[in-house]
Amino acid sequence: MLDLKGYGPALMEGAVVTIELAFLSLALALALGLLGATSKLSHNRFLRMTATTYTTLIRGVPDLVMMLLFYYGGQLAVNNLSDLIYERFGVDWFFQFNPFIAGVLTIGLIFGAYMTETFRGAFLAVDSGQIEAARAYGFTRWHTFRRVMIPQMMRHALPGIGNNWQVLLKTTALVSIIGLTDMVRVAEQAAKAERSPFLFFIPVALVYLALTAGSELFIKWLDKRANAGVVKGD
Repeated sequence: MLDLKGYGPALMEGAVVTIELAFLSLALALALGLLGATSKLSHNRFLRMTATTYTTLIRGVPDLVMMLLFYYGGQLAVNNLSDLIYERFGVDWFFQFNPFIAGVLTIGLIFGAYMTETFRGAFLAVDSGQIEAARAYGFTRWHTFRRVMIPQMMRHALPGIGNNWQVLLKTTALVSIIGLTDMVRVAEQAAKAERSPFLFFIPVALVYLALTAGSELFIKWLDKRANAGVVKGD
């Protein structure tokens, strides 16, 4: 492991934080994306309106602005809530917004909107004949969704999920602005202290490059498995 003037271990710890942040954000984004896509395709007008408002609002606001709004605005909202609880019930309660949690929630919400559109398009690409066949065999709506639509949808969604994941990985660098000690923040502090930006930011860039390159190979492998036995152009 490179020492990097004593900052090597801190950079490695920051890289672990970045990876944890990325995977937790991805899990939240996938869950929100699936929920949002099913809501957009629902016959319920309220669900469709709610999902459309969510995707329009989130995709229309810059990621950095959203990050700052959630972190500082969220802390302000929690402070006001704690004051209200104290005034009405006499309970002295306070919660400090954690930069890691704020980062996961913000990135998860942002990419949940993009995943919503990815999943919606993938659901629409599923052959309607398979759905009709499942119902003809007596499948319930839930079983049709779980056993027919989800497996078929994922085959179409994988390229979009891969693209969103690649962008999500790089978006994790924004959390340094709210004080989370990820590898970008460690590199920034080290570069200022040592006045050697290239010495610290090049290793960070290489870590991101390794993560994205490895992810691309993994997504290609998943895509190959998901399309095994499928005639090209089907």
